[in-house]
Amino acid sequence: MTDTNTPTGPLDGVRVIDLSTVVMGPYAAQILGDLGADVIKVESPADTVRVGQYRTTPGMTPLNLNVNRNKRSVVLNLKDSAERDRALELIDTADVLITNMRPNALSRLGMTYDDVARRNPGLVYAHAQGFRSDSDRAGDAAYDETVQASSGLVDIAHRALGEPVYLPTILGDKVSSLTIAYSVLAALLHRNSTGQGQRIEIPMTDTLIAFNLVEHLSGHVYEPAQGTTGFPLSMTKGHRAVRTKDGLACVMPYNPQNFRDFFAAAGRADLAADPRINGEAIDGADHEALAALIDECAPALTTAEWAEVCSKHSIPMAPVLELDRAHEDDYVRGGHLLDTVEHPTEGAIRTVGIPVHFSATPGSIRRLAPVAGQDTADVLAELEAAR
Repeated sequence: MTDTNTPTGPLDGVRVIDLSTVVMGPYAAQILGDLGADVIKVESPADTVRVGQYRTTPGMTPLNLNVNRNKRSVVLNLKDSAERDRALELIDTADVLITNMRPNALSRLGMTYDDVARRNPGLVYAHAQGFRSDSDRAGDAAYDETVQASSGLVDIAHRALGEPVYLPTILGDKVSSLTIAYSVLAALLHRNSTGQGQRIEIPMTDTLIAFNLVEHLSGHVYEPAQGTTGFPLSMTKGHRAVRTKDGLACVMPYNPQNFRDFFAAAGRADLAADPRINGEAIDGADHEALAALIDECAPALTTAEWAEVCSKHSIPMAPVLELDRAHEDDYVRGGHLLDTVEHPTEGAIRTVGIPVHFSATPGSIRRLAPVAGQDTADVLAELEAAR
């Protein structure tokens, strides 16, 4: 961690008001904070990420600690007219506002884009919601599972795995967070050259549909369709990590030479001569059968032995990272992707590092996630002093 008063990062001097809840908006605002922005989180103590498991201080949950660092917390009751006015005054000082409130709530509070743009015409107003505002689902509640369903991700899983499962990660929220972050940066670039703010709408469902279709539109790229949807390799039932002699690993021969070297290392010279892997490329129709053979041969060597073989022959390979042991992993440790730090109220905690490295303007972790409202007095005093 660096000193909280040390200007750092490419967004130093940018102020962001985080008027969002749960993960999508807060994670996006945290990314901007990691890059140097002054992020003020206007919140209610009842935010979902503050409900549940905590070690010492109510509200200081693991999820909260992971999406609200590099922020100052201001608790304001937006239903109270005086406190709502304070929130609007804060927005007047901002370069960016991030919110995921539903449109009707924003209208009631006088915080629609039109409302706040009259006061702060240079504001970049990022509004994230489940569905497009011009659709008949605009007002529907959206959670990651509903977005996985609405975006086709459940269909992909159903076809590949045989079960209509939700992925065990909040992919819709986090992909949308990244989309918010890059969209805000683009709008700031425009604002800095023209002085003009704008409203950005980031619908989760649209974002994940676009994300999924990059490879899974497949044969339906063409009109009329020249094949089915679904990226062939990803839809193979054997598309999974394999069991080595002593663990789990991704061992992923891609081209014919990869396959021949893999089978030779496994002691299966008979398979190295298989005509399916002796042409110029692997036929997509053979992916599933070859995946089954990889699965069959992988226990011949330990994970470390496969790492050596695959490195020698340029076969894509990686041991499976066990999350319970991630803090012990050499790669994780070398990149400071999990560091132990001392939190003011929670004591020793592990914090996730910044994965992007800037040579001239590095981001930094200057503040760990605050207790709800811990900065209210200071931030409001700054407002008063600026009048």
